[in-house]
Amino acid sequence: MKPILHYLKKFFASKRILGNDTRLAGMAKADAILTQLITERRVPGLGISVLKQGKVIYQRGYGYSDVSTKTPADPRSTIFRIASISKPIAATALAIMCTEGIIDLDASFYNYVPYYPKKKHDFSIRQLASHTAGIRGYRGKEYALNKAYSIKDSIEIFKDDPLLFVPGEQYLYNSYGWVLISLAMQEASGIAFEEYVKSRVLEPLQMLHTQPEIPNALPANLANFYTGYSSGFKKATTVDNRYKLAGGGYLSTCEDIARLGQAYLDGKVLDHLTRKEFLNPINYNNTPAWYGLGWEVSEDAFGRPFYGHTGNGIGVHSRFYVYPEEQMVFSILINCTNPEVDKALDEVINAMLKRSI
Repeated sequence: MKPILHYLKKFFASKRILGNDTRLAGMAKADAILTQLITERRVPGLGISVLKQGKVIYQRGYGYSDVSTKTPADPRSTIFRIASISKPIAATALAIMCTEGIIDLDASFYNYVPYYPKKKHDFSIRQLASHTAGIRGYRGKEYALNKAYSIKDSIEIFKDDPLLFVPGEQYLYNSYGWVLISLAMQEASGIAFEEYVKSRVLEPLQMLHTQPEIPNALPANLANFYTGYSSGFKKATTVDNRYKLAGGGYLSTCEDIARLGQAYLDGKVLDHLTRKEFLNPINYNNTPAWYGLGWEVSEDAFGRPFYGHTGNGIGVHSRFYVYPEEQMVFSILINCTNPEVDKALDEVINAMLKRSI
């Protein structure tokens, strides 16, 4: 059966069974869309967790965490790369460190890392966190480095490059700024970045499957990572992401990421004013960036306000949206490099939001 016919048959069959239960109808539509991504071989596997007012209303795995062994993807136990969803985790740790008086958002970065080469203009921790410091992004194959850099050693990649603009005057999304933030946090606290995050964020929020990706110390339930191509999937190139941990180097499960979003909705992490500061979209030259401090703060494809983050990397495509008005959290993780399925994911989220209120 052709995929679109399979989709329509499944959708209309579910309508007959579910009748006027609009919430279940939304789930049936989402399930049909996600199933189609697998049957059409657009993604190898994915996990999804959806919370409504703190309760799990949808949580499923689709496809495979390992295509060769046909190991099913599981939203609770399969560990995926999460790419830039790492930034809200790092931002939460930064916010806690600020409330403890260890680091100041508006202080110069050089207060904490005086050995970083001086630039024409000074820049602050806040400007790094909001992508307005002028730090450059990846060049060429830097996106897929496979070198065992520590956070401190990795600055050799970009430390001698000039700022691209006067800090505060423009916005340029990049992950190297978060490398510098994690370095400043280490220097300010005297604690390894990953240890601080573990003790102050991951353990308190019971995000027990969330961890750095360290070669030779990988978790048992780690998914295989793939790149899509015309006739199927092939293993993604090997990378070492530990140096860019704050910007894109964490591993996690769908369930763990949803738990982070729920903690923000419940006010269980940070005080109200600190949350507001990090989730307030910044402006530069009277232009909105739709970005806070480590968080996307924007509107989805249907105009609904959310905060969270998307992620793309080698062997990962990820989506983390928190909807404060609807009190819903969406966590979707895919083990494939840029599968170009964002419109389908938008429709999945829209179906559940429209039918769960």
